[in-house]
Amino acid sequence: MTTLIELSDVTKVFGTGDAAVHAFGPVNMKIGEGEFISFLGPSGCGKSTLMLMIAGLLDVTDGTISLAGQTVAGPQTDIGIMFQDNTLVPWRTVRGNIELQLEMRGLDPNEHTEVVEDLLRSVHLDDFQTRLPHELSGGMQQRAAFCQAMVHRPKTMLLDEPLGKLDAMTRENIRRDLQELWMQKRPTVVFVTHSIEEAIQLSTRVAVITPRPGKIDRIIDIDLPFPRDFEVKGSAKFTGYVRETQEIFRNYGVI
Repeated sequence: MTTLIELSDVTKVFGTGDAAVHAFGPVNMKIGEGEFISFLGPSGCGKSTLMLMIAGLLDVTDGTISLAGQTVAGPQTDIGIMFQDNTLVPWRTVRGNIELQLEMRGLDPNEHTEVVEDLLRSVHLDDFQTRLPHELSGGMQQRAAFCQAMVHRPKTMLLDEPLGKLDAMTRENIRRDLQELWMQKRPTVVFVTHSIEEAIQLSTRVAVITPRPGKIDRIIDIDLPFPRDFEVKGSAKFTGYVRETQEIFRNYGVI
């Protein structure tokens, strides 16, 4: 598998001197093209910090991050990124918000009509494309935000706890949609979460992050078939991965 993202001795320290806070690292890791990898850890372990560093929105203190063979030295444009709070603007429709991503990149929405419509269908929003964000449920807004992040066909998607504020039933539905999108398009996905089951359900690999300063305790290869439906989630193998991960966090006193 071709390496797309490489972390080499990546460390982040906020502040200096006595006020310095060692937030993350050092971490070494390679992420291959087409992987769906989750960084799983407790609040405050540096997961979101890592996401911002990969995106080039936050400088590393030590070490290097490379994306597609190039050192990350500033904001990256050839990625899709999504945070817990969506970035939909309230005065544009669902379709208008998705097309805004194209406009900001100097692309003509008229030349991407099929791409937009395909994404809307894939997340079951084709009948809601003329609605404004306030007319949608939280889950629908997040689906629209996924489309917004993917419309320019990025090879890499960075998702920072995008399901964190949703209720349990909506989360499960969005997980299914996200899984289907990944299976169809096969971007490289870096997913940040504190949900053990969510990480195991979605990922090809799970990087278990320690409490601050965040380091990788273990990388678990998730050998389960896709799609990971309720039958897969109810299997002994799935339960085994959950228990293995829980045991790691128990040892740190997190759970």
